[in-house]
Amino acid sequence: MLSYAFQTLNDDRYKKIETEEFKNTSDLFAEILSTGVAKQIKQGLVRDYTEVNEVVSSIRGKINIAESINSQCFLKKQLDCTYDEFSVNCYLNQILKSTMLLLLKSDISTYRKNKLNKILKYFSDVDFIDINSINWKIRFDRNNQAYMMLIGVCYLTVNGLLQTESSGNMKLMQFLDNQLMSRLYEKFLLNYYKKEHPQVSASASQIKWQLDDNKTYLLPRMQSDIMLEYSDKILIIDAKYYSKTTQSYYGKNRVHSNNLYQIFTYVKNKQIDAASCEVSGMLLYAKTDEVVLPNNIYKMSGNRISVKTLDLNQDFAIIKEQLDRIVGQYLYL
Repeated sequence: MLSYAFQTLNDDRYKKIETEEFKNTSDLFAEILSTGVAKQIKQGLVRDYTEVNEVVSSIRGKINIAESINSQCFLKKQLDCTYDEFSVNCYLNQILKSTMLLLLKSDISTYRKNKLNKILKYFSDVDFIDINSINWKIRFDRNNQAYMMLIGVCYLTVNGLLQTESSGNMKLMQFLDNQLMSRLYEKFLLNYYKKEHPQVSASASQIKWQLDDNKTYLLPRMQSDIMLEYSDKILIIDAKYYSKTTQSYYGKNRVHSNNLYQIFTYVKNKQIDAASCEVSGMLLYAKTDEVVLPNNIYKMSGNRISVKTLDLNQDFAIIKEQLDRIVGQYLYL
């Protein structure tokens, strides 16, 4: 899933990861980061202008007059100054260092702890930041594009390590919550179809409300997870990663009603917008260990709405077969 979600992982340097076994997700992320950051060190860590506050003997940048008077540093013929420095101590490197230090406290192998410790020697001039206050809304450009995958793995790592206190000691519990896995699951499905079925147009397109008066005030945005288009057929997939794929009412299992209403609304509005096409919808749940699992196709007002499960707990060749079967049944036939 990670290799499709982050295309950079298809680089030859990461190929050996495919054949390795890992204790848990943190162990996997530690290997990805140690490999990726080592590569980045060889290419050069990104640098940026950072604000430095320092007492200096000669004027540099802006003089902080109040601070200079309060500290009486002028008595030593010094001034409190603030200036910009082009340094590796930038926000992206601070996130990398803080995440690697967090991984060192988690349940990863000694081998990977040693790899991380060797890499951290190159971050001696980089500050540690509070991982709970990281702003993940980072704009990537040509200069820092190589960091996109690394920061993505940092995000998964930090948000996947739940901190709890027990007897005054900080312990780290390994988990990836449903929200994080849901995003990864969506990205995996979308990029899989983009790569493995190039003849199909795969996107996460918005769907327009088909209104009589064009008044859209307060209407929610209809954002599809995956929209597949081929010839005159369209399949809208809503990817769902839940701990339970169905709801229970008085002992009877039912599909999540909100999910079904949502995909039905997407399909009917898209059908009006693309009147000449055959539009279908699918709720694609990641399979759980529940006894009752949905695997149904419904005909609703002229459109196919299906509820399926994708079993991720098996060899990828079988997962691939399941995904290929979907486009075969809904787009190619």
